Amino acid sequence: MRKEIKIKPIGIIHTPYKEPKGMPIQGKFKKGVKGTIRLFSKYQAGLKDIGGFSHLILIYYFNRSKEERLLGRPFLEDKEHGIFAIRSPHRPNHIGFSIVKLEKVQGNTIAFSEVDILDGTPLLDVKPYVKHFDSRNNVKNGWIEKYFKKGKVPGRIKLG
Repeated sequence: MRKEIKIKPIGIIHTPYKEPKGMPIQGKFKKGVKGTIRLFSKYQAGLKDIGGFSHLILIYYFNRSKEERLLGRPFLEDKEHGIFAIRSPHRPNHIGFSIVKLEKVQGNTIAFSEVDILDGTPLLDVKPYVKHFDSRNNVKNGWIEKYFKKGKVPGRIKLG
């Protein structure tokens, strides 16, 4: 079944990152960087009770990616991997997600930290991160595991 699905943004993500250069591969590696979301006002009621969570899952559209690839090179390697084994923006549907730390909610604005998203990115959805649902034990990390053996963070990842 090939049926088109239409999705519309619910807000815009604002961050200090105007281009990918200097942006961390995951926001947790640069904890102090802050961003905001301006949720379109008609969705503001959906923020009720979100302030009780420490982290959010942001689902967004990679609006600057103009290509689709089935193979790609992640930041950590020069070797290609399948697109579904990496987090490249050049995916068939250009959908991304990030786990961010919620700082504050005021009106239709969400302030957050641990940013790894480009400025002006369209937000598709917000979900609360729930440790009891979203964390797993005995996780396999595929090709990337070798970079985190013995608790060592890869040299290409800069903490803080």
